[in-house]
This record gives sequence, structure tokens and C-alpha cells, in this order.
Amino acid sequence: MNRALTGDGAADDPRRVDPAVDGRAVAVEERVVTKPARTSAAAAFALAFGVAAFVCVLIVILSPVGLVLGIIGVILGMIGLRAARRVGITGKGVSIAGLVLSALAIVISIAFAAGVVTVLNNDSAVQRIEQQVDQMRDKLPDHVEVPQP
Repeated sequence: MNRALTGDGAADDPRRVDPAVDGRAVAVEERVVTKPARTSAAAAFALAFGVAAFVCVLIVILSPVGLVLGIIGVILGMIGLRAARRVGITGKGVSIAGLVLSALAIVISIAFAAGVVTVLNNDSAVQRIEQQVDQMRDKLPDHVEVPQP
């Protein structure tokens, strides 16, 4: 920002204008030092919880854990979006990514739970599962010898 000051200035003021030899004013460069923006902690945690929730939901047996982590991720994502509006704080994209992963994990977890409940309430499906388990049990050997060292 080059801007000439009018009026008196201290001799050591870097913004002071010194007249040149031919009478024209020469502006001295002014440097502004700003602090770098930092990412919102809530946004970073939202992304971490979103990734963890999504992975837990993909590991089907951990789907209830993924549901809980997804809810926490959505809450932190909304807090991160609100914090990203303030001056000097970034993380809007990180918050959105955390929100998307968390919401996706919640939807998949609910769909999985609905599918399990539907299958378990269907008597014919339960009978088919029991028949398959019985068939697999019949294929197991009756006696297994374990070698001793």
C-alpha cells in the first residue's frame, strides 16, 4: 500500500514522505503484517468424525458406532461452518466435507438397520437363514484332533 502522508511525521516514520531533489514527493512503501488464518478446530474434528463414521458404517458390524459418530460429526460440522464465518478463521470446505461424510454415514447406517429389521421380521427369510446355518453345521467335522507338541 503506497500512500503519502500529509503533514509532519517523525523522522523515523516509514510512511513519511521525503521530497526528492526535483521537488516531487517520493512515497515510502508501507508493509502490513497479518496473522495467517487458522482452520477451525470444530471443522477439523467434523472431518475426522465423518471419516471414522463412514469407515465404521462400511464395516457392517460397527454400524451403530458409525451412527453415533455420524451424529457427532454433523453437530461439529455445523459448529465449524458457523465458526468459518468469523474473520481470521477458515475451514468452510473442511466442515462441508465432514458434514457430507457424516450425513452419508447416518443414512447408510439407518438403511442397514432398516434392512436388518425387515429381514428379521420376515419369517420365511429367517427360516432360510436357519436352514443355511444348519447346512453349514452339517458340513463341519464331528471330531477334530489337535496335535500336541
